[in-house]
Amino acid sequence: MSDNHVAELVDLLELERLEDNLFRGQSRDIGTRYVFGGQVLGQALSAAQRTVDPKREAHSLHAYFLRAGDINAPIVYSVERTRDGGSFSSRRVVAIQHGQPILNGSVSFQEPEAGFEHQLSMPEVPAPEDIEPMHPLSAEKLAALPEKMQRWLGIDGPFEFRHVWPRDEIKPAKRPPYQHIWFRLTAPIGDSSALHRSLLAYASDFHLIGTATLPHGLSYLSHNMQMASLDHALWFHRPFRIDEWLLYSFDSPTTQGSRGLARGMIYTRDGRLVASTAQEGLIRIRPD
Repeated sequence: MSDNHVAELVDLLELERLEDNLFRGQSRDIGTRYVFGGQVLGQALSAAQRTVDPKREAHSLHAYFLRAGDINAPIVYSVERTRDGGSFSSRRVVAIQHGQPILNGSVSFQEPEAGFEHQLSMPEVPAPEDIEPMHPLSAEKLAALPEKMQRWLGIDGPFEFRHVWPRDEIKPAKRPPYQHIWFRLTAPIGDSSALHRSLLAYASDFHLIGTATLPHGLSYLSHNMQMASLDHALWFHRPFRIDEWLLYSFDSPTTQGSRGLARGMIYTRDGRLVASTAQEGLIRIRPD
């Protein structure tokens, strides 16, 4: 079953080309009410990569989520070829649905070159094999949740996650604002570095803004909780494979004004820092 989910996700990121700078993508229903933000990020990056010399690799992506995406309608991606310089290229991407932008983004590309090297060390955590795999909720707990949440938690996805410090998302305890999660694609894919980057963009939206809820004893399953990603930044540092274990190390320096800020660093299991993320999101308790 995992192979089918992975093939479906890879196909989702292989956009239909309508014109030189115009692409169309479909959506995958993962049980959420609206299109998953990571999907739009991954597709936007895929569109931008299709307009750049393959020798130039994406090194940063910055995006704003403007509107919730309709899961039943296609998304059109319009790419503006902003600049092609001697070693860098820049692209602007607008994701459009029903005639309105749902995401604005910019992607920067660079031809690989040698230079200075340093990085922060990977946190000392158990290996993924030493962590118990996630277990599905019991039928009793699942039945007590709203229908859309039952679908979200009941669908077997293309990624496997192993939490270094698991918590009960239905009755979350208050914890410091940081967490570590191992993840990987559940089936091997080819060697296209562009595809691996698009898939990492997709996966980078999982669990990120949720880190900002940890000190408050809340989760996306909490009653009357409204959460939404407002923006997303992603930097690629070094080569990696999304079908091998990666450690996502999160922290949240602040929440205020119904917004939370979360950051992440992504490491290979041998300790190489391959990507960094940052995201601000809406975190709001609505009245009954």
